[in-house]
Amino acid sequence: MEELAKRKQIRLKNYDYSQCGVYFITTNVRGNRCVLSEVRVGRGLAPAALRLTELGRIVEQELLDLPRRYPEVEINKYVIMPNHVHAIIFLRETKGAGRRPTLMQVVGTLKSLTARKCNQVSGTQGEKFWQDSFYESILETETIYLDAWNYIDENPIKWAEDKYFVR
Repeated sequence: MEELAKRKQIRLKNYDYSQCGVYFITTNVRGNRCVLSEVRVGRGLAPAALRLTELGRIVEQELLDLPRRYPEVEINKYVIMPNHVHAIIFLRETKGAGRRPTLMQVVGTLKSLTARKCNQVSGTQGEKFWQDSFYESILETETIYLDAWNYIDENPIKWAEDKYFVR
């Protein structure tokens, strides 16, 4: 029997992902299908523009609703690209709150809610919408935070160069 490839561990060992902090996350649509938005490249000095699809609007609404579900969560910045989402998520201290959710729980909630709604709209109930897991980075300094912020701002402009670009 052929041995399955082992998944690379992408989380830091012994790091508490429920502690206060700022995180940059990326999550991809399964198969890198371009179903969330369209990038329209500007001409001359006109900037690139994103136009969200119906599925992209569902993702945006659920992303913006995360702070309502989790008062400790703040969405600082995001972009919904054709086949992936980048976001800066701040897990902050709240007084009198119980256990703060982990970053994995927050992203898992986003992926679960959006998958169900997107599959319902697409008529693909029960299918996986998102790729397994997600990428995260801890934004420990102001410089790293600003780099992530600028990356999100510039992502639509650089779409054709993006590693997730699919024609």
